[in-house]
Amino acid sequence: MTQKTTAPDAAAFADVTEWVFDLDNTLYPRHTDLFSQIDRKMTQFIRDLLDLGHDEARALQKSYYRDHGTTLQGLMIHHKIDPNVFLEQVHDIDYSWVKPDEALGEAIRALPGRKFIFTNGDTTHARRAATALGILDHFDDIFDIIAADLTPKPAAATYDRFLARHGVDARRAAMFEDLPRNLKVPHDLGMRTVLIVPRNLDTVLDEVWEHEGRDGDHVQHITDDLSGFLQAVLPGA
Repeated sequence: MTQKTTAPDAAAFADVTEWVFDLDNTLYPRHTDLFSQIDRKMTQFIRDLLDLGHDEARALQKSYYRDHGTTLQGLMIHHKIDPNVFLEQVHDIDYSWVKPDEALGEAIRALPGRKFIFTNGDTTHARRAATALGILDHFDDIFDIIAADLTPKPAAATYDRFLARHGVDARRAAMFEDLPRNLKVPHDLGMRTVLIVPRNLDTVLDEVWEHEGRDGDHVQHITDDLSGFLQAVLPGA
C-alpha cells in the first residue's frame, strides 16, 4: 500500500511546479459554513422545480450528487434544466462568512510554479470565495464547470481537459481535494494527491459515501491544515 502521510513530506513535492486546488471545503475549510448555504439553495431549487417537500427534495439532491458528481449534472440529465440559471441561483450567497487567510495566501504565493483552482462550481463563485480569502491574485487561472463542458470531477475526461487546456504535466503536479473519489484520476495520471479533512479527523461528513476511498492508495497525503502543509513543503522549508 502507498505510504500515506499526515506529516508534510517536502521531498515528495520537490519537483512539483503545478499546484491544483479544489475550492469548496478545500481552500476554505468546512467549518466556514459557506457550502452549507449552497447546499440549502440546491435543495430549494429542486423543491421549486419539482414541487417536492424538503426531505424528498434533499434526498433527490444527494442522490444526484452521489451518482453524477454534482447535483447540477443530475438535474441536467433527468430534468433538462438550464445550468446557468441553476449556477446563478445556488451561488447567490453571503460570502462574509469567509474571512481573509493571510497565512494561506502567503503559502500559496510562495509555491514555485503555477497555481490553479479546479472546481465543480463556476468561476464567479470561485472568484468571490477566493477574493474573500484574500488569495485570488495568487492563482494563474480558474478551471470551472463551464470550462469542463459541464462534466464534473471525478470524470477522467474533465481532468484531461484541464491538463490539455493549461499544458500541465501531471507528473509535476499536485492535487488538493476534500473528496477522496476526486483524487483517483489525478493519482492515476501521476499527480501527487493530498486529501483535505476537517480539523477533527472523526468529524462525520454530510454523506457517509464522502468518506469512501480515504484509505485507498490514491490518497497519498492527508492534512487538516492546508496552509501549514504548504508551508512545510516549500523549497528550503
